[in-house]
Amino acid sequence: MELKSNLQSNLLRKNSNSMKIAFDIDDTLIIPSVATGLDIDTPNYETIAIYKWFQLQGHTMILWSGSGIDWARTWGEKLGLAPFEVIQKEKNGKIDIAFDDCDVDLAKINIKVKRLNNSISRKEWNKNKNENAKTTRN
Repeated sequence: MELKSNLQSNLLRKNSNSMKIAFDIDDTLIIPSVATGLDIDTPNYETIAIYKWFQLQGHTMILWSGSGIDWARTWGEKLGLAPFEVIQKEKNGKIDIAFDDCDVDLAKINIKVKRLNNSISRKEWNKNKNENAKTTRN
């Protein structure tokens, strides 16, 4: 119990060197079903571990997605990434580091995350993902 309360207080503590760290959802924190051949989107545990490391250091964690705020919030909750902020995905001079699967210029430092099965088109998946997410939540 004490370890859990210490962890929670560390997550909420911000230090003077605190940065704003933003993570994209699709192909960054989750691997789309089209890329794995599975029926559901799956967590990208390697990237989530990086997210949690920054979170444990007391940085402000931000989620965003080109698919919108609701999509980012839903996946943040599903992945248990709280506490986090959700904002519109756009260039923001206040973001220190952005993690994304595409070449982006959204933060002071932009880090490209390797996509799984990059040769597979995400076009159809992107078109249908919001509808598919509704059916997997029930």
